[in-house]
Amino acid sequence: MKKKLGLVYGGKSAEHEVSLSTARAVTQAVNFDAYEVMPIYITPIGEWRTGSPLTSPAATIEELRFEGNGTDAPDSIAQFLQLESKPDVIVPLLHGTNGEDGTVQGLFEVMNIPYAGNGVLASSAGMDKVVMKQLFAQAGLAQVPYVHFVRSEWEMDNERLLDEAETVLEYPVFVKPANLGSSVGISKADTRDTLEQAITFALKFDRKIIIEQGVTAREVEMGVLGNDTPACSVPGEIKPVAAFYDYEAKYQDGNTELVIPAEVPEEVSDLMKNMACRAYKVLDCAGLVRADFFVTDANEVLINEVNTLPGFTPTSMFPLLWQHTGVSYPELIDRLIELAVARHTEKQQIQYTMD
Repeated sequence: MKKKLGLVYGGKSAEHEVSLSTARAVTQAVNFDAYEVMPIYITPIGEWRTGSPLTSPAATIEELRFEGNGTDAPDSIAQFLQLESKPDVIVPLLHGTNGEDGTVQGLFEVMNIPYAGNGVLASSAGMDKVVMKQLFAQAGLAQVPYVHFVRSEWEMDNERLLDEAETVLEYPVFVKPANLGSSVGISKADTRDTLEQAITFALKFDRKIIIEQGVTAREVEMGVLGNDTPACSVPGEIKPVAAFYDYEAKYQDGNTELVIPAEVPEEVSDLMKNMACRAYKVLDCAGLVRADFFVTDANEVLINEVNTLPGFTPTSMFPLLWQHTGVSYPELIDRLIELAVARHTEKQQIQYTMD
């Protein structure tokens, strides 16, 4: 009997279109003989739409948008919760806020439905770059210096914050929204004026800002897969043509070179695996993450961040890392579903009464 597989995608997020690309890619690879695929589309304004089960891969991204013409077409979470036919397992394909940050994971927890990927804590901590880095520091993981603040602090005393950034850090620096992915809102700053402009730009996307020390280093990434006993992929290196790996480099211009496996010494690869697994465990991750590192010319390894729902098209780094490690894209989807069911089954052992 087929499992009912709910694909949740879209979302009220700056990364809405990225999510649609991921959803289409997953429909191209999922085993329709094993799963009844239920498309669950969240519009850019947060409305939930459920269409008829897919019987074949989505031909286009537009096919995955439901504007009120689906079979059930609920326009709120409340109506979604009342659907008679609930998924047996959900695969969230939501990038960014309102999807990758623990909010929708909390909903699935309340519904008591297995879902692929990270739980509430790991998702929320992994989304907030400041909290994530504070936890990394607690685990003793080497990383670049940084400063952070919220919008109200900037509005009250921006000159003091600029002075602090210039005291703690050296140019160039990178300014980022604390709670966003896909390099949205990120800028490089080389002067006080460009730093102020970068902060103003980043504050369009989040109330919390992080400014990180720029380093001369290679960008090397590693995939992590599993629950309590995670495994790591081969490393892969990003070689962007632009000054840094921004949104356009990732999704639009196609000029970025991905080198898999990355040419790093075995001891560097082993250290990355160790650090990736430590980061995975300190955040209490499940299912998958992509761990991103800086590797200097002296082979010093600094962890940059982990992405709890990395890009997931066949040409994205995470699936490519696992393809080169021996796990194909369709196998990766099946593995994530298996891990979701295993984690859910384990949670059912928790006792919620005092009897």
